[in-house]
Amino acid sequence: MSDGLKSDYQLCEEIGRGRFGVVYRCSSAVSSDSFACKSIDKRLLADATDRQCLDKEPKILQILSNHPNILQIYKVYEDQNHLHIITDLCDSPDLYQRLTTATFSELDAASIFHPLISALAYCHRMGVAHRDVKLDNILFDSRNNLKLADFGSAEWFGNEGRRTMRGVVGTPYYVAPEVLAGREYTEKVDVWSAGVILYIMLAGVPPFYGETAKETFEAVLRGNLRFPTRIFRSMSPEVKDLLRKMICKDVSRRLSAEQVLRHPWIIHGGETRSLTDLT
Repeated sequence: MSDGLKSDYQLCEEIGRGRFGVVYRCSSAVSSDSFACKSIDKRLLADATDRQCLDKEPKILQILSNHPNILQIYKVYEDQNHLHIITDLCDSPDLYQRLTTATFSELDAASIFHPLISALAYCHRMGVAHRDVKLDNILFDSRNNLKLADFGSAEWFGNEGRRTMRGVVGTPYYVAPEVLAGREYTEKVDVWSAGVILYIMLAGVPPFYGETAKETFEAVLRGNLRFPTRIFRSMSPEVKDLLRKMICKDVSRRLSAEQVLRHPWIIHGGETRSLTDLT
């Protein structure tokens, strides 16, 4: 363990485990405040791409450090075998865990979705695409504040020139069709993924799925969005309008994150309103 880490923080119990390392609860030696320490074993990195992702995540989090709904990074320590990243402690159930018990009403979904879209809009203003927005990466701290996390697949596309990106990254249920098709794409891939999250929060199932990853990818590529009557009967026209405009295969017609923030369903906090204002 890094000498600096040992002198600055007291490591406590393990609270999570991933492909490359372990997350511990830790406390500051100065303030006794609680944080999370993500300890990554560099010996488990398979190739240069893994190492590049590892190096990139702390740098991107530092760029995004001013938004209250993005996981904050406080310190990075490195020794011969490990990289240790001190972040916000998010010890409440994540969004995936919360959805294992029940779906959300429109009002409850909106209370979570607004800060998520606010975080994504900020990322895009700062020239960063997350590229792996999914339920598991939406965390909550002890005060129930939403924190968008896991920027290991994120890409800097620049806030000038708006360059496009390439590369198949993401998670089957959530990934946008233009990513799977191998085309160049923009930060709007995050809007598609966020739309899928909203759909799952309301319906309890993803809009596109199959028995295998291949079948799921094929369903995503078809992009045939449906609203089964037995599930969506009681849901407002406004939320279905928003979902159509986010989970939209035509990227030129898909809303940006900033446009999502201005949609009536978001503005009214999930309350039902007349569709006459929708554009």
